[in-house]
This record gives sequence, C-alpha cells and structure tokens, in this order.
Amino acid sequence: MFDFDFQAIMSAAIPVLIEIVLIIVGYLIVRAVGASVITRIFKTVSEKRNIHPGRIKTLKNLVHSIFTYVLLFVFVLVFLGAFGVEIMPILAGAGVVGLAVAFGAQGLVSDIVTGFFLLIEKQIDAEDYVTVAGLDGIVEEVGLRTTRIRGFDGTLHFIPNRDITSVSNHSRGNMEAFIDIGISFNENINEAITVLQKATKELYEQDENIVEEPYVLGVSSFDEYDMKIRILTYTTNMNQWAVERKLRQVCKEALEEADIHIPVPKQVYVEEKQS
Repeated sequence: MFDFDFQAIMSAAIPVLIEIVLIIVGYLIVRAVGASVITRIFKTVSEKRNIHPGRIKTLKNLVHSIFTYVLLFVFVLVFLGAFGVEIMPILAGAGVVGLAVAFGAQGLVSDIVTGFFLLIEKQIDAEDYVTVAGLDGIVEEVGLRTTRIRGFDGTLHFIPNRDITSVSNHSRGNMEAFIDIGISFNENINEAITVLQKATKELYEQDENIVEEPYVLGVSSFDEYDMKIRILTYTTNMNQWAVERKLRQVCKEALEEADIHIPVPKQVYVEEKQS
C-alpha cells in the first residue's frame, strides 16, 4: 500500500496550478491587447499617410502574424518554466535547432525569404488582382509561408511563397476596358461610329469610374454575320468589367435608337423532298 500525503501534494500543486492559470490568462490578455494595439497603429498610419489600403492590410497581417508567433514562443517557455523546466538550456539549444531546421526544412525557409522579398519590393498587396503560379485572383493575404489568392469562382488558393517565381500585378495603375460591337454590313460605318462616340461620351460624363473618355477606334474585324467596331477606355482599379457591361448596354440602346441593326445569326431549315 502506498501512503500518500494528500495535504502535502495539494500544497505543492496548488501554487503551480495558480501559476499556470495566471500564465494562460496573461497570454490571452497580452494577445488581445497586442492585436488591438496593432490595429490602432495601422489605422492611425492609414489616416495620416497616403498609403494604399491594400498595403496597410498586408503589413498589418504580417506584423500580427510575427507578434502571434513570438508571443506563442514566449508562452511555451514560461509554461515549461512553471513546471520547473530549465529555460536557459532551451534558449541555448535554439540556435542548434534553428540550424537543423534550416537544413531540414529548406522549403519553409524559402517560403519565408520569398515572402519577405514580396513585401519589401511591394510586388503584391492585399486586394490586388494578380496572376501568380498560373492562378488569377484577388490577394487576400501575403503571409510568412503562404500567399492566399481568392479566385473569381470563390475558390481560396493557398500558394507556398517559394512557388511564386513571377508575378503579374493587374492592379497597378488604371485598367483597360474595351468592347467590340457588331453591326450589319449594310450599315453606314461612319454613322455608327458617330452614334457610338456620342453614347459613350455621355456614359463617361456620368460614371466616375471611367478615367478617360472612351474612344471608338473603328472597325477591328469582320465576322461571318457582321463587322466589329472596337471601343477603348480606361477605368479605375477593378472596375473594368463593370464599365464594359455598361458600355455594351448604352451602345446597344444607342444603335437601336438610331435604327442601326446588330445582326443576329439565323438558322434556315430546309425540308427534304421525298421522291
């Protein structure tokens, strides 16, 4: 039979349990306060300096990630210390472990290094429309290890930073918007161009997302049923598709009002005669 001194065990365990509870509570408080401080700092910076909102969001997410990792590391060390584990040998061995990780997890190191270069060189920011690793979409976050891209079909892609060997950023500067409008071969081209130029100019005066007055370039191609007239303009970032839809609508309405026909392919059915 084992003779346990329950009172002695409890007297020794209670201080440790209290210390553990205090460590956990302190960790949660510091994490919440730190996240709030980071948010306030970047909000103040965005209000006082003319920095793109996507850049602010990217840097805020990065700082928050670094803060979380460092705080978690400190929490683990303090938590182990509460059980009497020597912390200094762990810190002394951290360099050796880090060297081993560098050799054993070269992909992870490559992800982190590439991520820092993406941020330092300002290649991409949150909310940018980009093409990376063969994928198109909107950047949601540039992290230390992965970059998250939201595809236009709603799919969220997690791309390891080391796979980002080239970046095509479509969000730097104004965006190009162009459409092709087909008219019948029997119509007067000059009259159609005049009608389209007037209609698109009116849209330009009404829509603040169009930064340059649309220009009717002329006939761009001939198809089986019609000839295509191309219209080109430039829009604010990420509004090119909406402007293209509006251009198609106003051009169709203007051509119909001017009695200029947009041809519609027709199918002709021929009945075979039975002999």
